[in-house]
Amino acid sequence: MEFDFIIIGGGSAGCVLANKLSADPQNKVLLLEAGPQNNSINLRMPAAVLSNLKGTKYNWAFQGEPEQQLNGRRIQHDRGKTLGGSSSINGMVFIRGHAMDFDGWRQAGCVGWGYEDVLPYFKRMENYSAGDDAFRGSGGPLNVQRPSPANPLIKAFIDAGKQAGYPLTDDINGYRQEGFGLLDSSVYQGERWSSAKAYLDPVRKNSNLKIVTDAYVQKLKFSGKMVSGVTYKDHLGKMQNIGVRKEILLCAGAVGSPQILMLSGIGPSRHLEKIGISVIADVPGVGQNLNEHPDFVLKYKCKKPVSLWPKTKPLARTIAGIQWLLARNGICASNHFEVVACIRSSAGVEYPDIQLTLSPVAVDDDTWSPLKEHAFQIHIGLMRAKSRGHIELRSPDPMAHPKIFVNYLSDPWDRDTIRQGVKLVREIVSQSAMANLTGEELFPGKGVQNIADLDACLNSHVATQWHLSGTARMGSLADKGAVVDPHGQLYGIGGLRVVDASIMPTVTNGNTNGPTIMIAEKISDHILGKPALPRAQTDIWKNSDYNTAQR
Repeated sequence: MEFDFIIIGGGSAGCVLANKLSADPQNKVLLLEAGPQNNSINLRMPAAVLSNLKGTKYNWAFQGEPEQQLNGRRIQHDRGKTLGGSSSINGMVFIRGHAMDFDGWRQAGCVGWGYEDVLPYFKRMENYSAGDDAFRGSGGPLNVQRPSPANPLIKAFIDAGKQAGYPLTDDINGYRQEGFGLLDSSVYQGERWSSAKAYLDPVRKNSNLKIVTDAYVQKLKFSGKMVSGVTYKDHLGKMQNIGVRKEILLCAGAVGSPQILMLSGIGPSRHLEKIGISVIADVPGVGQNLNEHPDFVLKYKCKKPVSLWPKTKPLARTIAGIQWLLARNGICASNHFEVVACIRSSAGVEYPDIQLTLSPVAVDDDTWSPLKEHAFQIHIGLMRAKSRGHIELRSPDPMAHPKIFVNYLSDPWDRDTIRQGVKLVREIVSQSAMANLTGEELFPGKGVQNIADLDACLNSHVATQWHLSGTARMGSLADKGAVVDPHGQLYGIGGLRVVDASIMPTVTNGNTNGPTIMIAEKISDHILGKPALPRAQTDIWKNSDYNTAQR
């Protein structure tokens, strides 16, 4: 069997490419997904986020290697294993990133990836519930919802930010990211709006598109330096060999894409030879440059009975579930991440490097069970960590999960910045707008003030925001660490592209799902020979006093 295009990975990017490439009936397209169909009701319910992460049917649940700076803890890296990929199990938070993220990509040699280049694709892909403008789109496949939060904690948090001297923003995905504001989500009419829902469902019946789930790719096949096909294990355990006429598009994510490349003989030759894999192309950057957003959570008692805790009790949860099944509304229709603060950690930082999100219920870090009291928590996300990790193969066995070394807090700047984030959160919750709601600091605790004590808490509790990226980064030909060119095409190998979060040179300033979909939208035009969308002509807000002022 042969196809014009083979897409490996039916996740956020793969669903986009399946849609775009199969739009031309002349293209015969195969989409291979290692996980099952995305037909669980839990995948559709926004409030079922944590339950989706507790199992492994739809979750790769990769176990990281011991982290030296985190007491040797192994961090679990949850990644989607179903159609829609991580967009089918994630928190549904929609953030594009800051304009300067993309300008940084361009300055790093990724021609055509500046903010003016990518904004038209962000607009094309979305259907924003608050309407379109110079920055937002309407009529696109991805429904993006502006929340209408009712919980008093949301308003109090925004008001406290204003009292503390921070700016407010009408739209963190628009003119001004910096400040306190509402947090958009990929939810529509009470349901998760995954990439599979947005892009794959409309084309599932296309006669030129074949979707195969439970298809575990073993390796790519080559004819010289040209990719010729793929070998995968089907749901019966049988090996299938499929040929390709035009291109293979690798969309398996920041873990899966470098793993498949290395299994196929593309990667650092010294590592491949060490584990007994014949080298097709020595590409040192494969698996390197692993970016991540570390996460640290502060928990507080809530003085008033306004947290979601009572609604998580068995009877209330059952009633809420029935309400959602019948009407697609109520507390189960929200991801409950409805407010955000994008702030700078200190003067001299040019644009936000910390993301604060408030959850109106506090959970146990190990079990994710709600604390049995009125409480809330605030996440500190470090958006531009300087630490870098890498991914390497555990063995030549394609079924063995690779080794993941994030190297959290290995750069002292990261630790210093999270410490500063803790200080800033404590200042925010002490404002009068939150004083009547904020009770005792449950974690790390009021007594944890000096550097040694706080560092001990960071070592034991820093976790992941599930934003692994950068492991097959794009760059110029002169960039020896680059794996792909600015169109996703692999250096040194013909007919092979990588199209997912692994090609980000640096991780974006916010959750990575939206930018990953944008990447696939943009590269799809190049694959199809279409001209890039006209560049946007617009300005963004930046604090003119950033060198001397933290807010």
